[in-house]
Amino acid sequence: MKKALVLGASGATGRLLVQSLLQKGVEVIAIVRNANSLKNVNSTHTGLQIVEAEISELSESDLAQRLTECEVVLSCLGHNLTFKGMFGHPRRLVTDAIKKVVKTIESINSDKKFRIILMNTTGNSNRDIPEKPPYSQRFVIFLLRLLLPPHADNEDAADFLRVQVGQNNNKLEWAAVRPDGLIDEDQVSPYDIHVSPLKNAIFDAGTISRINVADFMSELAIKSELWDEWKGKMPVIYSRA
Repeated sequence: MKKALVLGASGATGRLLVQSLLQKGVEVIAIVRNANSLKNVNSTHTGLQIVEAEISELSESDLAQRLTECEVVLSCLGHNLTFKGMFGHPRRLVTDAIKKVVKTIESINSDKKFRIILMNTTGNSNRDIPEKPPYSQRFVIFLLRLLLPPHADNEDAADFLRVQVGQNNNKLEWAAVRPDGLIDEDQVSPYDIHVSPLKNAIFDAGTISRINVADFMSELAIKSELWDEWKGKMPVIYSRA
């Protein structure tokens, strides 16, 4: 049975991800600032361990202790859509957390290879391919990069995995899942995965439910064949028309 460390477990998608992993038989260590934020999740589930802490304040030795139990790290970290959440500190919440996880994994004396699964955004292009979004999208993204720290944070986190971790790291592999416009649904529904966006992320965005994103991320965590298909890539997820 796999065990997963989940960052951002208290968010709208993070809670669904925890539920999805538990339903599929994966034990979960959820790091949250407030344990009460997981009240909608079965907190008495024997496979769930809640660690009440700020990831930025968790010591590397404590983080290493949690990571040695796990095979996969999943991040649904994001900024609250408030003025403080977007412009206050920490401005590099996602990037700093991913860097800390990678640094800690590299310090662990273990032969196992870890997986990192990052929830990202279609507004961030995969520059490994490279992708060439429409000019209208590129112009708006350029402004967002300058004006909204959360967007730059999302780009930096994925770029760190692309460039610093790369494709041939002997300690870990990664994937950055890029949902388009997030919506709420009660049940998992059919969805499609693509190498690159099919739509203009700004002016013609598609949709995907949070529960579908959670389902895909949990599938990446447990299915080796699916992981081999998408590791080192930035899959885009849309609801099926």
